[in-house]
Amino acid sequence: MLVIGEKINIMSKSLGPAMKERNAEPIIEMAKKQVERGANMLDINIGPATKDGLALMEWLVTTVQGVVDVPLSLDTTNVDAMEAGLKVHKGQAMINSASGEPERLEKMMSLASQYNAKIIGLTLTEKGIPRDANERVTVAVDILTKAMEKGVPPENLYLDPIIMPVGVAQKDFVEIFEALRMFKQLNDPPVKTVVGLSNASNSLPPKIKPLIDRTLLVMLMACGLDAAILDPLDKDLMNALKTSLVLKNEILYCHSYLD
Repeated sequence: MLVIGEKINIMSKSLGPAMKERNAEPIIEMAKKQVERGANMLDINIGPATKDGLALMEWLVTTVQGVVDVPLSLDTTNVDAMEAGLKVHKGQAMINSASGEPERLEKMMSLASQYNAKIIGLTLTEKGIPRDANERVTVAVDILTKAMEKGVPPENLYLDPIIMPVGVAQKDFVEIFEALRMFKQLNDPPVKTVVGLSNASNSLPPKIKPLIDRTLLVMLMACGLDAAILDPLDKDLMNALKTSLVLKNEILYCHSYLD
């Protein structure tokens, strides 16, 4: 299970200003904390980055990789900023993300091929989020086809069924579970899958949010989820993840497995 730490985000009330001011200290502290708590990769989210995006992404990649030895998921809609980050990244990066929208899919898959990067494929198009599992699979096929066309190996592709807040899209979750199962049948070896977990609990009351995230993660893992962008600082969430890996026989059980 690939754990991608979500905390270095331009929308963060504390880290957003630090990014803009090139204040490395809080960003370094957050990077170290996430890795210490079990993150295998860190998401670096600079949003649209229409101003100064190239320089900001370069600075963040070099700053974070200067203190932690994990790969980064580069998260921006700015294609030039994405490439700027890929150029300075050490090791294999992840592109977050491409979608089924033809122009964006072409550009991001080209970058994934050029830089041998992993890439997240969002199963949505310019028409919006699919209504059910079958529509998600249709978009997934287009993404997989483009990846093959560009020479991106299937093992570098992670399909995202798109999670929306449970408060507004409760009926979507049964379709997401089914989509994850169906994605696995599209290729041999199976394509990997990923979600942005905290989208499900967005805007929910604080006492409900952790329970939604924790329960959903376990259910998604039972459907074959391979990776999640989540909060590794949430101890109960990480304990649920580790326990799921024990019950799936992916890590060895011992009395101290949560340590």
